[in-house]
Formats: sequence, C-alpha cells, structure tokens
Amino acid sequence: MACTCSHEPAPQKPHSKFRTALWIALIINIVMFIVELIGGAYAHSSALWADSLDFFGDAVNYGVSLAVLGMSLYWRASVALLKGITMALFGFMVMGKAIYAYLQGIPPEAITMGFIGGLALIANVTAAVILYAFRDGDSNMQSVWLCSRNDAIGNVAVILAAIGVFGTGSMLPDIVVAVIMAILGLSGGYQVMKKALQERETYKNLEQV
Repeated sequence: MACTCSHEPAPQKPHSKFRTALWIALIINIVMFIVELIGGAYAHSSALWADSLDFFGDAVNYGVSLAVLGMSLYWRASVALLKGITMALFGFMVMGKAIYAYLQGIPPEAITMGFIGGLALIANVTAAVILYAFRDGDSNMQSVWLCSRNDAIGNVAVILAAIGVFGTGSMLPDIVVAVIMAILGLSGGYQVMKKALQERETYKNLEQV
C-alpha cells in the first residue's frame, strides 16, 4: 500500500524566546548601524565603516529570520543560504574598502573610533548573549548567532585598532582590523552556506523516500 504521508520534517513551531531575541537584536543593529555610519564617516575609519555595514546586514538578516520562522526546512535553509552569500559578499566589500582607504592614506580619528567601538561592543555582546542559546539550531538560527559573534569579535578589534592608531598615528591598525572583519565575514558566510546546503539536501532526500 502506497504511503501518502509527508516525509518532510514538520515546520518548527515559532520559538517565542527566539522571536523575542531576534527583535531585540534587530533593534540593536539598526541603532548601531546609524551610529557607526555617522561616526565612521566623521573619523575616516575603515573599521567603523565596515562595522556599520555589518550592523546593517545583520539587521536585514534578523528581519528575514523573523519572516521565515515556522516555515518548512527547505525555505528556512534557502533563506539561510542567501544570508550566507550576503555575509560572504560583505567580506569582499570590506576588503575592497580597506584597500581603497590604504591608497588614500588618511589616518582615522582614534578617540572617536574607540568611543564608538566601545558602544558597539556593548551592543553586540548583549545581542550575542541573548542569541547564544540558539547557536546549535538550524542554519537560520546558526546564521544569526554567527552574525552577533563576529560583530562582538570585530568590536574588540576596532577598540584595539583605535588604541594602535592613537599610539602610533598610523592608519595601519585600522586597515588590519578591516581586513580581519572581512575574513570573519567570508568564513561565517561559508559556514552558513555549507549547513544550509546540507539541510536542503536532507529535505530533497526525505521527499524521495
């Protein structure tokens, strides 16, 4: 007798705590995007500019994650795949900005860098702590955790870069941090894309059973 039941895993019931965590992270990222965009332009800092774009990208990612809560595995994985590609593209964009800033040769304003970097660190650590409990979920959950983790690491690096710029008067610490953030974006995007592709393949295999 043919089986007429569906072999697709049931869509995850929207997790109220995860939804709340996403909303908090979304608000934090929108606010810090505006703060760092203005601060980065004022301080001529590639690291702050890169971090502001990262905040914007994360805000979009969190919004998309909220939209797909409760959808099927295939659609959650598909959205996560798109987010992974976006994270990787961000990495390439930051790398290009760092090269451009190096060619321009204008050193950033260290005090502004350090102050805004400190605010961003507090914001991202808060978001990372809130999302930590969901780090081992599906690719969609993993992607939002990786975004917050990478941001917190990047903020520490921005503060260290500000100290380096202040102590040496050189723009190199700012450039080095921007490159590090680009690498984090590329590696995080790769991890998310890899897991999303695995989940899509799992869905296809279950459909064929």
